Amino acid sequence: MHSGLLVFLWLLAVASLQFFDLAALTAVLVASAIATACCAPVRGKRLVKRVRFILIAIVILFAGFTPGEAVFIDWPSISPSREGVVLAYEHAARVVVVVLFVALLMEYLPATRLVGALHALLRPLHALGVPADRVAVRTLLVLRFVEAEKPPRWDHWISDDSNDLHEAIAVERQSFGPFDRVVIGVLVLFACVLLWWGLK
Repeated sequence: MHSGLLVFLWLLAVASLQFFDLAALTAVLVASAIATACCAPVRGKRLVKRVRFILIAIVILFAGFTPGEAVFIDWPSISPSREGVVLAYEHAARVVVVVLFVALLMEYLPATRLVGALHALLRPLHALGVPADRVAVRTLLVLRFVEAEKPPRWDHWISDDSNDLHEAIAVERQSFGPFDRVVIGVLVLFACVLLWWGLK
């Protein structure tokens, strides 16, 4: 299977999270956590740790500032609302699921193949002005930063001695086969029908 097709399926899975109710989202969260613990424990733990401050901000903003019924009735002035707790869990769960999906995808697709897949998906949009080459290169640089055991300091990117400014970047490019094109076309059509049905 073409790596671009895998990335496209991943994008559809991430987009579909927005339409899951709380029970379905919880089931996906548990399933993705189990899959990551079995297949990509180190990478999954590292990526979740990288977004911990985002998760903390989500919990504080939604749980603490959403009006509604107080969780702790005896301390209403300092208690989060029940509605806020539900919203905080829902949004935080979506972020964690996406991060775990990224960990699973990166575990089985090397960075060069992953970026090559993104380049293949964006190449048809070149006529619309989408710079597929630049997006691919910048994505590869971001993936290197994310994968680093110890991320470089902020001034590393503007220092003259940074090797990233002179390093040749290789991207593995593939062409879509007939099967891949048919599957992507069917999935795009199916997604458009679902979107139309949801907006109807």
